[in-house]
Amino acid sequence: MTALSLKEALLLTSLVVACYWNSLSCGFVFDDVSAILDNKDLRPTTPLRSLFLNDFWGTPMAEERSHKSYRPLTVLTFRLNYLLSELSPASYHLLNVALHAVACLLFLRVCRLFLDRTSGLVAALLFAVHPIHTEAVTGVVGRAELLSSIFLLAAFLAYTKSTGADHSIVWAPIAVTVVLVAAATLCKEQGITVVGVCCVYEVFVAQGFTLPMLLDTLRQALRGKGAFPYAVLQMLLKLIVLVISTLLLVIVRVQVIQSQLPVFTRFDNPAAVSPTPTRQLTFNYLLPVNAWLLLNPSELCCDWTMGTIPLVESALDQRNLATLLFYVLLGLLAYHSITCSRSSSKTVVMALSLIVLPFIPASNLFFPVGFVVAERVLYVPSMGFCVLVAHGFKVVSYKGYLRKISWLMIGVLLTTHAIKTFNRNWDWESEYTLFMSALKVNKNNAKLWNNVGHALENQNNYARALQYFLQATSVQPGEPKFWPEANRRFLAYVEEEPDDANGYFNLGMLAMDAEDNAVAERWMHKAIALQSGFRSALFNLALLYSQSRRELDALPVLDELLRHHPEHIKGLILKGDILMNHKKDTAGAKSCFQRILQMDPGNVQGKHNLCVVYFEERDLPRAERCLEETLALAPHEEYVRRHLNIVRGKMAAMSAAGQSLVEEEKPATEEEERRSPRGKKNARKSSAETDRSELDAGQPDRRTAAKSVDHESDIEQKRAAALKRLEEIERILSDTVKSR
Repeated sequence: MTALSLKEALLLTSLVVACYWNSLSCGFVFDDVSAILDNKDLRPTTPLRSLFLNDFWGTPMAEERSHKSYRPLTVLTFRLNYLLSELSPASYHLLNVALHAVACLLFLRVCRLFLDRTSGLVAALLFAVHPIHTEAVTGVVGRAELLSSIFLLAAFLAYTKSTGADHSIVWAPIAVTVVLVAAATLCKEQGITVVGVCCVYEVFVAQGFTLPMLLDTLRQALRGKGAFPYAVLQMLLKLIVLVISTLLLVIVRVQVIQSQLPVFTRFDNPAAVSPTPTRQLTFNYLLPVNAWLLLNPSELCCDWTMGTIPLVESALDQRNLATLLFYVLLGLLAYHSITCSRSSSKTVVMALSLIVLPFIPASNLFFPVGFVVAERVLYVPSMGFCVLVAHGFKVVSYKGYLRKISWLMIGVLLTTHAIKTFNRNWDWESEYTLFMSALKVNKNNAKLWNNVGHALENQNNYARALQYFLQATSVQPGEPKFWPEANRRFLAYVEEEPDDANGYFNLGMLAMDAEDNAVAERWMHKAIALQSGFRSALFNLALLYSQSRRELDALPVLDELLRHHPEHIKGLILKGDILMNHKKDTAGAKSCFQRILQMDPGNVQGKHNLCVVYFEERDLPRAERCLEETLALAPHEEYVRRHLNIVRGKMAAMSAAGQSLVEEEKPATEEEERRSPRGKKNARKSSAETDRSELDAGQPDRRTAAKSVDHESDIEQKRAAALKRLEEIERILSDTVKSR
């Protein structure tokens, strides 16, 4: 094995820094929030022993809601970052970049075992810039992959020194290997798979066996024609030590998770809860999907759960061809590498072991995991992929006429990958940029739409947030059959975390979905009592009151909401609706809608509702201009066009009758007050009703100043018809104004 030169080390390190320096400006996004911001195990006030009792997210391993991800060494490095800079993201990202550089240097050392100096460096350079690594490097939680990979590579390098010059066993490197395997496993579970890589190395590289040779040796021994060769016995002894060590680690791991597998939902991994053969077909199809991401990392996504990859539900699905092709190519490569004795076969078999073995725990083939595809778990498998690419480059570049072309292709590959990696880092700058980049790749994942909505909500951009929330519900409705189980889990959660307002809020939302208003009201009040100004709880409580025809009870809740969050557009719309339709306070409603338009001039709902206020005030020219502006904002909204026609018809009728288009309200005389059977307030309402009925009909004013006895019956009939038309207009306008 050739030692690394200073130039090679500087080249690799410089390339890593050039590709990832912009990640230092990224914040904590996605899973970082749970692992860093919300994880109490990072705080100095938390005892260090808690790191070894809790999972990666700070949840006790004994609890059902724990993900059973036991990575105390990784959490320890997070705690170190917290001691140095508390919650400053830059230091966390800086350490990740440094760890990636270390992994690249160790990988180059490993490549020198199977490749020459040039092709080994090509493999390491490709690994350094591959875009698939951005999730592991730029995402802070990806540190688990980086640390586990570093210990994995170190363990493998240690094991390669376990054979002496005389082919004897050197036990010290084996002991170091076992310790490093344990460390890799305590950083992330996949670290234990290096034992399999070491076994493949021992059999096919160190001892130089091929599959026919192994089968022939076994056949001879079983027939009693000879004992096992001494080299084989030594190999078996070393492998037995490795296997026993692995079993001990597995036993400890099972004890730590208390013999319980984590519980994942169909939203995390739909295929995991699907029947046969859908589950098997889908999980096998995911293998070529991951292989394609390594081969062509042009469309990367931070979240592949839910409906990102539709289930493969039939053997006739064309995607099964990709699965078949993948297995054929993998089988041919594996067969060639273990049946030939050439040095190139050893390179291929080690590349395949690095691709396949570390990926098995994340493959879903043997036990379900909490994701469909996760780019970060391809960090180690990409090492084997890079070895294969570099080996292919080596083979092609030895042919004189292809030498320049091969160097050109490698140069283009490294350049394009480096640019893609650099640009991909910007996606991780904030949650909004990250989830928006994911939506460009996949629009069938409701969680992505929902997460963009929350990101916009945190920016106080409620109007756009609502659009994304609505899109999320259209992509993936919640289904009532899962509500009881969700309710049970939230009840268990609030029992363990009685001071977490979010638990009570979610119970309230489930009760609202089930139309159990009394229970929903109780949970919402509990959430608000624990968290003053709880925006979502306050709004949904007001909405609950409104939907149950307790609009006046909703007003003080909305006042509290708007006191804490004065720019809450949905709250302003709901308040304006209640003031106009239930308190007849057009001035208050007008103020609400005007505030909305000050914050968001393009808000169609707020604009239209303001137009209705102008109509209520009987300022028809202003109502007409307002509706024209609204129609320009939303030319496809038929209700706006319909109401504009109503206003124009009313204006034409009043003009033909010589009436003023802007009516001024005149105080009723004492005599009029006395004669009116409904009083002044109802007299005014009757006037408005008459206006609305005529607006709908679009006819000239049919009232007459001089009423004779001969026409009295006819007038009463017309008035009854007008009132009937009025009720229909009121229903249309009211339904349009209400917030949905």
